Amino acid sequence: MLITNDFEVAEPVDKVWQFFQNIPQVATCLPGAELTEDLGDDKYAGRVLVRMGPVKLQFAGTADITERDEAAKRIVVHASGAEEKGRGQASMVVTAVLSSSGRGTKVSVGQDLQLSGAAAQYGRGMISDVTSVLMSDFAVNMKDRIERIDRGESAEQLAAASASPAGGLTIGLRAALMALTRVFRRFFAPYQPAS
Repeated sequence: MLITNDFEVAEPVDKVWQFFQNIPQVATCLPGAELTEDLGDDKYAGRVLVRMGPVKLQFAGTADITERDEAAKRIVVHASGAEEKGRGQASMVVTAVLSSSGRGTKVSVGQDLQLSGAAAQYGRGMISDVTSVLMSDFAVNMKDRIERIDRGESAEQLAAASASPAGGLTIGLRAALMALTRVFRRFFAPYQPAS
């Protein structure tokens, strides 16, 4: 399934691109993600933990940067892993493209996600909504981290401010709210007066 998200960062493209070159730093901005080992040649081992209410999914696997195009400001990452309790697998190709937007940078993220096992039982809408919530949190964390770097914070201060796990009730509630909003828009759209 293809999921796309866009967000803006109030920093110049070159600065955001430089931030994206440090993959461990980028990973700290994604709630629930943790890199556990640098395998060399732009390949990393890691884990991703996502909680949606009572459901906890934890995947362990690898992420491999397969493309870095400085001219196009485009980076492609292939990630795959298995659910640690053996209940499924996930693979994903993430493509991030940066472009100028006013005084800042627009970050367009496309995720081609394949799930099997327990995680696949959730509908496309729910998975898309959860992904949107995570991308929104990622954008906030990335902006905060860039500002902290600009202020000259130490590595210890940056580590203390790393993203927290993708947790519990808030993700489930925020995703459910997005789904309800979509339903209401579809329901009420025919009744909107023509302008």
